[in-house]
Amino acid sequence: MLELKSRRLCVLDADVDAPWMTGAGPWGTRAIANISGGTVEGERLAGEVLRSGADWFIQRADGVMALDVRAAIKTHDGALIYVTYEGRIHAAPDVAARLFDPDQQESVDPSEYYFRTNPLFETGDERYHWLNGIIAVGVGRLRPGGVNYTIHEII
Repeated sequence: MLELKSRRLCVLDADVDAPWMTGAGPWGTRAIANISGGTVEGERLAGEVLRSGADWFIQRADGVMALDVRAAIKTHDGALIYVTYEGRIHAAPDVAARLFDPDQQESVDPSEYYFRTNPLFETGDERYHWLNGIIAVGVGRLRPGGVNYTIHEII
Protein backbone atom coordinates (compact mmCIF):
# COMPACT_ATOMS: atom_id res chain seq x y z
CA MET A 1 0.00 0.00 0.00
CA LEU A 2 1.30 3.44 -0.89
CA GLU A 3 1.54 5.81 2.02
CA LEU A 4 1.23 9.60 1.91
CA LYS A 5 4.19 11.16 3.69
CA SER A 6 5.15 14.75 4.25
CA ARG A 7 7.79 16.91 5.84
CA ARG A 8 7.54 20.47 7.05
CA LEU A 9 8.71 22.92 4.42
CA CYS A 10 8.09 26.28 6.10
CA VAL A 11 5.76 28.57 7.99
CA LEU A 12 4.42 31.39 5.84
CA ASP A 13 2.92 34.34 7.69
CA ALA A 14 1.31 36.91 5.40
CA ASP A 15 -0.10 40.33 6.19
CA VAL A 16 -3.29 40.99 4.26
CA ASP A 17 -5.09 44.29 3.78
CA ALA A 18 -8.82 44.62 4.47
CA PRO A 19 -10.70 43.13 1.52
CA TRP A 20 -12.55 45.00 -1.16
CA MET A 21 -16.00 43.47 -1.43
CA THR A 22 -17.37 43.24 -4.97
CA GLY A 23 -20.74 41.99 -3.79
CA ALA A 24 -22.86 38.96 -4.51
CA GLY A 25 -22.42 37.46 -7.95
CA PRO A 26 -23.53 34.26 -9.64
CA TRP A 27 -21.02 32.09 -7.71
CA GLY A 28 -21.19 33.86 -4.35
CA THR A 29 -19.81 36.96 -2.68
CA ARG A 30 -16.43 37.90 -4.12
CA ALA A 31 -13.72 39.85 -2.31
CA ILE A 32 -10.14 40.85 -3.07
CA ALA A 33 -7.53 41.24 -0.33
CA ASN A 34 -4.07 42.56 -1.19
CA ILE A 35 -1.00 40.93 0.33
CA SER A 36 1.10 43.59 2.04
CA GLY A 37 4.10 41.59 3.26
CA GLY A 38 5.10 38.83 5.60
CA THR A 39 7.70 36.22 6.42
CA VAL A 40 8.67 32.70 5.39
CA GLU A 41 10.57 30.62 7.93
CA GLY A 42 11.91 27.16 7.28
CA GLU A 43 15.09 25.14 7.11
CA ARG A 44 15.08 24.95 3.29
CA LEU A 45 12.90 27.95 2.44
CA ALA A 46 13.13 31.27 4.28
CA GLY A 47 12.68 34.91 3.38
CA GLU A 48 9.95 37.49 3.00
CA VAL A 49 6.55 37.63 1.38
CA LEU A 50 6.65 40.60 -0.96
CA ARG A 51 3.92 43.20 -1.37
CA SER A 52 3.05 41.53 -4.60
CA GLY A 53 -0.27 39.80 -4.91
CA ALA A 54 -3.70 39.20 -3.51
CA ASP A 55 -6.32 36.68 -2.53
CA TRP A 56 -9.35 36.70 -4.82
CA PHE A 57 -11.71 34.76 -2.56
CA ILE A 58 -15.37 33.95 -2.82
CA GLN A 59 -17.86 33.11 -0.10
CA ARG A 60 -20.02 30.42 -1.66
CA ALA A 61 -23.69 29.79 -0.91
CA ASP A 62 -22.77 26.54 0.87
CA GLY A 63 -20.70 28.48 3.43
CA VAL A 64 -17.32 27.43 2.04
CA MET A 65 -14.79 30.18 1.32
CA ALA A 66 -12.84 29.35 -1.85
CA LEU A 67 -9.38 30.96 -2.04
CA ASP A 68 -7.41 31.92 -5.15
CA VAL A 69 -4.05 33.43 -4.15
CA ARG A 70 -0.96 34.64 -5.99
CA ALA A 71 2.12 35.98 -4.24
CA ALA A 72 5.89 36.33 -4.46
CA ILE A 73 8.61 35.35 -2.02
CA LYS A 74 12.12 36.76 -1.88
CA THR A 75 14.38 34.30 -0.12
CA HIS A 76 17.02 35.23 2.43
CA ASP A 77 19.64 34.71 -0.30
CA GLY A 78 17.91 36.77 -3.00
CA ALA A 79 15.94 34.25 -5.07
CA LEU A 80 12.48 35.22 -6.30
CA ILE A 81 9.77 32.58 -6.09
CA TYR A 82 6.23 32.82 -7.39
CA VAL A 83 3.62 30.95 -5.36
CA THR A 84 0.01 30.34 -6.22
CA TYR A 85 -2.60 28.36 -4.38
CA GLU A 86 -6.22 27.58 -4.06
CA GLY A 87 -7.74 26.61 -0.77
CA ARG A 88 -10.84 26.17 1.31
CA ILE A 89 -12.01 27.56 4.63
CA HIS A 90 -15.16 26.35 6.29
CA ALA A 91 -16.63 26.13 9.75
CA ALA A 92 -19.90 25.60 11.56
CA PRO A 93 -22.01 28.78 11.34
CA ASP A 94 -21.40 29.79 14.98
CA VAL A 95 -17.63 29.32 14.59
CA ALA A 96 -17.61 31.20 11.26
CA ALA A 97 -19.41 34.13 12.90
CA ARG A 98 -16.63 34.38 15.51
CA LEU A 99 -13.86 33.68 13.00
CA PHE A 100 -14.80 36.57 10.75
CA ASP A 101 -15.49 39.00 13.59
CA PRO A 102 -12.24 40.98 14.12
CA ASP A 103 -12.99 41.33 17.83
CA GLN A 104 -13.32 37.57 18.33
CA GLN A 105 -10.97 36.14 15.68
CA GLU A 106 -8.00 35.57 17.98
CA SER A 107 -10.12 33.49 20.34
CA VAL A 108 -11.05 30.93 17.66
CA ASP A 109 -8.80 27.89 17.86
CA PRO A 110 -7.69 26.60 14.42
CA SER A 111 -8.97 23.14 15.38
CA GLU A 112 -12.51 24.59 15.23
CA TYR A 113 -12.40 25.19 11.46
CA TYR A 114 -11.02 23.69 8.26
CA PHE A 115 -8.41 25.79 6.42
CA ARG A 116 -6.25 24.02 3.82
CA THR A 117 -4.33 25.21 0.76
CA ASN A 118 -2.30 23.64 -2.04
CA PRO A 119 0.70 25.90 -2.76
CA LEU A 120 2.57 25.50 -6.04
CA PHE A 121 5.95 27.15 -6.47
CA GLU A 122 7.74 28.46 -9.55
CA THR A 123 11.24 29.85 -9.86
CA GLY A 124 14.08 30.09 -12.35
CA ASP A 125 16.70 30.21 -9.60
CA GLU A 126 18.74 27.00 -9.77
CA ARG A 127 19.19 26.90 -5.99
CA TYR A 128 15.44 26.46 -5.59
CA HIS A 129 14.66 24.56 -8.78
CA TRP A 130 13.50 21.62 -6.63
CA LEU A 131 10.44 23.71 -5.63
CA ASN A 132 9.17 23.56 -9.23
CA GLY A 133 8.60 19.81 -8.88
CA ILE A 134 6.92 19.40 -5.51
CA ILE A 135 3.36 19.22 -4.26
CA ALA A 136 2.67 20.99 -0.98
CA VAL A 137 -0.24 21.33 1.42
CA GLY A 138 -0.74 24.23 3.79
CA VAL A 139 -2.64 24.08 7.06
CA GLY A 140 -3.81 27.59 7.81
CA ARG A 141 -5.18 29.80 10.49
CA LEU A 142 -6.62 33.28 10.28
CA ARG A 143 -5.19 36.00 12.48
CA PRO A 144 -6.01 39.70 12.78
CA GLY A 145 -4.58 41.38 9.68
CA GLY A 146 -3.42 38.22 7.98
CA VAL A 147 -2.99 34.48 7.66
CA ASN A 148 -0.49 31.93 8.86
CA TYR A 149 0.25 28.61 7.13
CA THR A 150 2.36 25.65 8.08
CA ILE A 151 3.31 24.26 4.68
CA HIS A 152 4.22 20.61 4.24
CA GLU A 153 6.00 19.13 1.24
CA ILE A 154 4.38 15.87 0.16
CA ILE A 155 7.21 13.35 -0.33
